[in-house]
Amino acid sequence: MIREISSQLITETVARLCIEANKKLPSDIIECLDSAVSAENEVLPCSIMQDIRRNVDAAAQLDLPVCQDTGMAVVFIELGQDVHITGDLLEVAVNKGVRMGYEKGLLRKSVVGDPLERVNTNDNTPAVLHLNMVEGDKIKITVAPKGFGSENMSGIRMLAPAQGRDGVVDAVLDIVKSAGSNPCPPMVLGVGIGGDFEGCALLAKKALCRSTDKRNSNPYYAELEDELLKRVNELGIGPQGFGGKTTALAVNVEVAPTHIAGLPVAVNVGCHVNRHLSIEI
Repeated sequence: MIREISSQLITETVARLCIEANKKLPSDIIECLDSAVSAENEVLPCSIMQDIRRNVDAAAQLDLPVCQDTGMAVVFIELGQDVHITGDLLEVAVNKGVRMGYEKGLLRKSVVGDPLERVNTNDNTPAVLHLNMVEGDKIKITVAPKGFGSENMSGIRMLAPAQGRDGVVDAVLDIVKSAGSNPCPPMVLGVGIGGDFEGCALLAKKALCRSTDKRNSNPYYAELEDELLKRVNELGIGPQGFGGKTTALAVNVEVAPTHIAGLPVAVNVGCHVNRHLSIEI
């Protein structure tokens, strides 16, 4: 049976997610920050981690965004095949929600309408929208506001298959080393392996939206996640680049089939303010 869902409900849900995601970090990220505070035994890195943790609490108490860069709105939608959306087109409804959320929430509007002419759209639209059809009669909406201090440090490598696992590890470490302190570490790293050029980048973005307390369901890649986290933290970049044990809070890996001649690897760098929030309607 087909279920009708009003585009207005989608708009209102997106608006709510834009506001809440910017003001409250996911519980798993807060737990990672708490662990990082305890792990740092040098004075400066420990002090910085404590400041980061206090900032999260202050944002909650003052009802303010955790970071002044409230990001470009990245919206993932899982649309049940038994849903019929009434009213506006889906893309229109989503952008109305982003506009409403950023205006109502007094969030910084950071989107320019053209990459070279650089004129601000003044409402943080358009959003980056990813749509996936699924079974059922519900819609799952995830909003992941993405700041560009970390986004600018992301990278992609088109490796040769012969480079294998070692090549993947080297590529991730090279991107993190090049990023240094720029993405406001400690970072969360989303790593996409496989697909094609744009496909592995999308995998990396999706990986950032997975809870940091959930490992890849494939034991091989769960082990790779642990290895990458260990190797990244051994770089010693540390909180805000001042050294220490915590360069990354987590590394999430997502994979997909690829061509026999390729081994694409993408790293989407997220800062410690790794924001994402989902609602199912």
